[in-house]
Amino acid sequence: MRSREYDESDVRVRPGRRGSRPRSKRRPEHADAVEAMVTTVDRGRWTCALDGDAARPPVVAMRARELGRTPIVVGDRVGLVGDLSGAVDRIARIVRVEERRTVLRRTADDTDPYERVVVANAEQLVIVTSITDPPPRTGFVDRCLVAAYAGGLAPVLCLTKADLADPEPFAAPYRELDLPVVVTRRDREPTALADVLGGRVSALVGHSGVGKSTLVNVLVPDAARAVGVVSAVGKGRHTTTAALALPLPDELGGGWVVDTPGVRSFGLAHVTPDDVPAAFDDLADAIEDCPRGCGHLGPPADPECALDTLVAEGKLRPGRLAALRRVLVALR
Repeated sequence: MRSREYDESDVRVRPGRRGSRPRSKRRPEHADAVEAMVTTVDRGRWTCALDGDAARPPVVAMRARELGRTPIVVGDRVGLVGDLSGAVDRIARIVRVEERRTVLRRTADDTDPYERVVVANAEQLVIVTSITDPPPRTGFVDRCLVAAYAGGLAPVLCLTKADLADPEPFAAPYRELDLPVVVTRRDREPTALADVLGGRVSALVGHSGVGKSTLVNVLVPDAARAVGVVSAVGKGRHTTTAALALPLPDELGGGWVVDTPGVRSFGLAHVTPDDVPAAFDDLADAIEDCPRGCGHLGPPADPECALDTLVAEGKLRPGRLAALRRVLVALR
């Protein structure tokens, strides 16, 4: 048999591994990364405000490969590199996520072990509920309070439509928790609420129909335009299932309002009974004397709860303890 003749075009040589560049686990430090705040999330793209300044063009960014599947949510403080001009079709990279100061979490229900971070680094959780039409839901408010206490946010109760009914009967038990209560009316400007929000990062939650969207539109006159800008930059659409941070006007002192229309309820599988009283300076030390596994509900469920001792010694108001325990019932 005649041997086949070969030329150099027939020969393929694989490069040897020995001569290739070795992989390194070292990652760049990105010391030049610019800090920004995430204002919205849309299908793998994060819109960010450079230095938390709403006056600068928003920058759309993608997650750097070295971050893997690190979760990034609205309110996160991140480090950006790349094109920070905010121009259309320009993408920056998120290379760092700073440690969160506060976290608003929820689960799908009370048995779901998977935690969903709704908002990061918010200072306040403003729980918006109407006095009537629809009627207030104590259970929803209590669950929001638990989530706020567990996440390190300062809760604020905002009662709307006070022109239709007296808000005090609903508000009185919550005042025992030293909870700030703000009342708004449809025929007046929400001045008191604006004072509470100015200069801070606040997350708003509330059921449909309670007037939350109305408040946001009054407080942030450019809210509709801001949503449109985010949609155009992100090449998508802002839906009611995603959180969105909106800048407050300078005349109110600046700050941000994070609208969370997708949050209908709070599953509390991630919260323990100790998380709630531990959020109060006057109760945190006392619960250390409670027996192990104490739910702090008092007799008959928890007959040796140390909080009852505080009441007996005159160091805790009975009404304050009753209000706390009503909130704790949301964990059962």
